[in-house]
Amino acid sequence: MKKINKIFDHKWASTLLWIVLIIVVWEIAATVVAANNRSPENILPHLYQILAAAFSTDKVSQGMTATMVVLTSARATILRALVGFLLGITAGFLLALVMKLSGLLEKMLFPYLMLIQLIPVLGLAPIILSITGDINSSRILIAAVLSFYPVATNTLAGFKSVDQDKYDLMYTYAAKQRTIYAKVLIPSAIPYFFTGTKIAAPMAITASILVDTLQGDGGLGCMLSQSLRHAMSIYVFWLIVFFSAFVGILSTYLMTWIEALVSPEKRGIRRARRENRKKIVSCRKMPVCPQIGLRRRKAE
Repeated sequence: MKKINKIFDHKWASTLLWIVLIIVVWEIAATVVAANNRSPENILPHLYQILAAAFSTDKVSQGMTATMVVLTSARATILRALVGFLLGITAGFLLALVMKLSGLLEKMLFPYLMLIQLIPVLGLAPIILSITGDINSSRILIAAVLSFYPVATNTLAGFKSVDQDKYDLMYTYAAKQRTIYAKVLIPSAIPYFFTGTKIAAPMAITASILVDTLQGDGGLGCMLSQSLRHAMSIYVFWLIVFFSAFVGILSTYLMTWIEALVSPEKRGIRRARRENRKKIVSCRKMPVCPQIGLRRRKAE
């Protein structure tokens, strides 16, 4: 049991276990669906069938294979989601900064932020489209609207998390308001900001795909709806589902990686880990008494 617990202390072991469980459950469900004569098999195909469709050279639409259809459509969808995401996180950070500067503005704006977030995307899309009059602009704005709320709320929480002792220290140095924000508030809010971006990035991609299904004109959502209507292979639908999940997970890991690069706290943790590794390596290279070495090997 100790060896098993030691194995599952690693993140990769837990992730691998979940992947295996999902595959087993999926295959059991696909077998049940295939055994039911009243249900078409491609409603829930086996994973090997989806994998075979990904590498198939059969043309499914406009002389393109299923994989080519997904990748071609993904370029437009991801580009719109990226632009909307960047606009959303920029607006969210600036709005949190404004609300921190003025408590009156926070009381006025914060309830409306919650109301905007509660509006469903299906209801928001026609409203923004009627305002902008352009399909691409409306998709970008919807991705931005869904992105800026988690960033604004988390960044504002980061501004409010600063201890009073830090304010008192800056006041004893007669620091200006600009210095307090640059040296104390913004560095303290960075982890909260990236927590918001990790939530917002998958939401921007999901919103872009969902709006594509409503408004057409290309994109992953448009191909998804066409595949469900059997205008092309149903495996295009499943490839889009898996591709979207992969992009959403990748976006979260990308935000984690960027946070590790720019966050002072993360850099300090990495530096401390490197120093600890060097100390451990140097200690292991030192000559030791045979009895002490035997005890250490048993402990390891």
